[in-house]
Amino acid sequence: MTPFAFSVLFIGFVAATLLVRLWLASRHVRHVLAHRHAVPAEFAEKIPLSAHQKAADYTVARTHLSLVHLAVNTAVLMGFTLLGGLQWLSVHIHRLTGPGMTYQIALIAAFALISGLIELPFDYHRQFKLEARFGFNKMTIKLFVSDLVKQTLIGAVIGLPLLWVILSLMGKAGDLWWLYAWVVWTGFQLLMLVIFPTVIQPLFNKFTPLQDESLRARIESLMSRVGFASKGLFVMDGSKRSAHGNAYFSGFGAAKRIVFFDTLLARLAPSEIEAVLAHELGHFKLKHIIKRIGVMFAMSLGFLALLGYLKTQVWFYTGLGVDPMLLGNNDAMALLLFMLTLPVFTFLLSPIASLTSRKHEFEADAFAAKHTDPQDLVSALVKLYEDNASTLTPDPVHSAFYDSHPPASVRIHHLLAQQ
Repeated sequence: MTPFAFSVLFIGFVAATLLVRLWLASRHVRHVLAHRHAVPAEFAEKIPLSAHQKAADYTVARTHLSLVHLAVNTAVLMGFTLLGGLQWLSVHIHRLTGPGMTYQIALIAAFALISGLIELPFDYHRQFKLEARFGFNKMTIKLFVSDLVKQTLIGAVIGLPLLWVILSLMGKAGDLWWLYAWVVWTGFQLLMLVIFPTVIQPLFNKFTPLQDESLRARIESLMSRVGFASKGLFVMDGSKRSAHGNAYFSGFGAAKRIVFFDTLLARLAPSEIEAVLAHELGHFKLKHIIKRIGVMFAMSLGFLALLGYLKTQVWFYTGLGVDPMLLGNNDAMALLLFMLTLPVFTFLLSPIASLTSRKHEFEADAFAAKHTDPQDLVSALVKLYEDNASTLTPDPVHSAFYDSHPPASVRIHHLLAQQ
């Protein structure tokens, strides 16, 4: 492939992705607003019109913000690639550091810093403007800054050594470096599954053992019925950041922990909490987690193999606005270009991932309906949809691209059919 042909292909995919995203967003906004003035019939007795309209307004506001974000991200992508941003950054860092590993790590670190600074206004606006406007934000500026500092430090402590290992393999492990890098990456991901819930997450949130003995007994009975062993039941202080509620289990192997947001416990009845947990346990018992991890590892192997090929192709660099160093090491640049362009070429495959995720959600709902009363999960979902201002009337095409869960009406219809 020639550099010009690849540039044209890249521009074509960028344009197609942008146009599809704009089309999907406009469909979604029109569909939500068209149904704003009446609660869907199946929810009319459960959700007040004011809550339905709040969900519609919240959805539209989030979509409008996502469009601004999309425009900025597209401009940044073109600026880093075809307009020469990465080339400029590379030249100036090379002058400061000279060749070698220091240059490579500095290049990626500088890119990460610039990208983070571009994202910061969006994170701030999302938290303190959009979320606050709809009553969800509980975070203070101090906590926002504290989280940002912690995330940066943790990213550096964990990410820089991993980056050094990957770049070392790319430069010294021969043509099969991508296979060795995949082994390292896989091991790292498995390690994170173990240490994240017990080492990293407690740096941001407080986890306390579940104190409600009757609820604990109910949950332990459920776990016994389905054959799930856990390291403990914990309550997370999610309310210090957001009014949104959730429940999940984290960890891997013997480190599995069940975690409830305090906001969830405050809102749902014990039978509803049990039903929500049964759904989450369904993902585990039906091996959805293992399947997703397996798919992730398989895809990462394929992508690393592709990168192994692309990093040796001059057209890959020059077609994206970068002059590869003929006598230097281009591994860091190859990584950056690959990370920037991969989402552009894979976005149109999004419905496949969404379809698989929805299938798993239906299966987990059926599992919950088998082990608890389906009406309890239905009532819990209705409360969660209302409390989280999730729209009950998403555009079907938009939902097919973006939503990992089925629309509310479809999901509840399936649940009620389990009775």
